[in-house]
Order: sequence, then C-alpha cells, then structure tokens
Amino acid sequence: MAVTGLFFALLYLPIAVVTLFSFNSKKSLTVFSGFSLRWYRAFVHDDVLISSLGTSLRISLVAMAGSVVLGVALALGLVRCRTRLGSLAGLIMLVPLVTPEIVTGVASMLLFKGLGVALSTGTVMLAEITFSISYVTVILRSRIAALNPEVEEAAMDLGATRWQAVRLVTLPALLPAVLASAVLIFALVFDDFVLAYFTTGVDPQPLSVRIYSAIRFGVQPTINAVGTLMLAGSVGLIALALFIPRLFGRRGGLDILSGE
Repeated sequence: MAVTGLFFALLYLPIAVVTLFSFNSKKSLTVFSGFSLRWYRAFVHDDVLISSLGTSLRISLVAMAGSVVLGVALALGLVRCRTRLGSLAGLIMLVPLVTPEIVTGVASMLLFKGLGVALSTGTVMLAEITFSISYVTVILRSRIAALNPEVEEAAMDLGATRWQAVRLVTLPALLPAVLASAVLIFALVFDDFVLAYFTTGVDPQPLSVRIYSAIRFGVQPTINAVGTLMLAGSVGLIALALFIPRLFGRRGGLDILSGE
C-alpha cells in the first residue's frame, strides 16, 4: 500500500505543483503568495500563445476527421478480408502502436524532406493522421467483428447495395465507438509533442511545441496556466469518450476504447 501511495505521489505531485502555481498571485515558481487568475488572463492576452492554440485545434480537428474516416474503412476491410493478405495488413497496422514515437517523428521528417515538402502545419496534419489511424482501427475492429453479419445481408436481400448496407446498417451500429475514438484522437493529437516537433515548420507552431520553445529560456507562470488548461481539457475529453457509449445505452467506454 505504501509503495502504491509513493508511486502515485511521484506521478501526480509535479502536476499538482504546476496546477497550484498557475494560480499564484506573484511571479514566483517557488513561493505561493495567494490565489489569483493573473496568469490565465496573461495567457488570454498573449497573441503568440493564442495563435498556437488555434493551430493545435485545427491540427486536432483535421487529424481526428482524417484518421476516423480512414480508420473506419481500414477496420471494415481487415474484418471482411479473410485472406493471408488481410492478416498481414492487420499485423502491419499494429506496427505504429509499438514503434517509439520519436522514430515515427524522425521518419516523417525525413520523408517530407526527401520529397521536397516544406515543413508546415500541413505536414503535421499528415503525420498525425497517419499515426492515429491505428488507434481508430484497433478500437473499431473488434466492434465490427462482433456485429451480426446477417443483419447486413438481410439489408442486401431487401434490395440495398453493399455500400447502402454499410451506410444504413453497419455505420449506425458503430456510431458510439466511432464518436468515442474521434474524441480520443482529438485529445491525443492536441497534446502530442514529439511528432509535432519533428514535422512542424517555423510558424505557426502547435501549442505543445510553442511551450517547449518558451521553457528553454525559463519557465514563466503563464506556462503553468497553459499546462493546467491543457490538462483539464484532456481529462474532460477522455471522460467524454468514456461517457459517449452510455448515451447510446451501450457497454462502458472502457470496453469500447480497449477494443473489447
């Protein structure tokens, strides 16, 4: 019990300190002088950080949409394909999940450089979409496999085409898992630093990269406020992803997000 308590203390104490000092009334990172929203107001009026926040939101939205569309299509293909090629594709799909993200980031940067593509917000979006597809596929693959194929076949017997059966029968049944995975991808991409660092251009930079650039010259109390807001947003999005299935009367979100 003591070891467990020590583990959680070491894990969450630094986060608690950052959160506490984000409300500090003085410009101090060691002495807490009282509660104030001074640094949150400073963040709102910091044009550079607000611009980076907007960039991160755009990247997250595009990556979420792209990875969900491609991930749903890939999951459907992997479940319906019964050949050895399908099994091989399923194995390859898992590679990004076990590959260190720094390797993916360096590889993406070298690919863009080799193709002569200048690093920009667009390259970050492409890299994040590519990296996130596997997460969506893992979440949806087992859900698709659990669906009764006879329902889709019945729709085709009644005159629906294959695409209509998928659109009108399969996709609505997958909607809770699709929405949950979309919210999860948004949270993961918004907080991502490694992949964004290697694929972003000079300006505008995602918020995580901008924070890293700022703390190289000393940690400012404003950064504590930004970090606290990012933490709160991520926790809220993950909670939403876990709660979405219950809105549809389905199993708990942990079952869906774990692919069970």
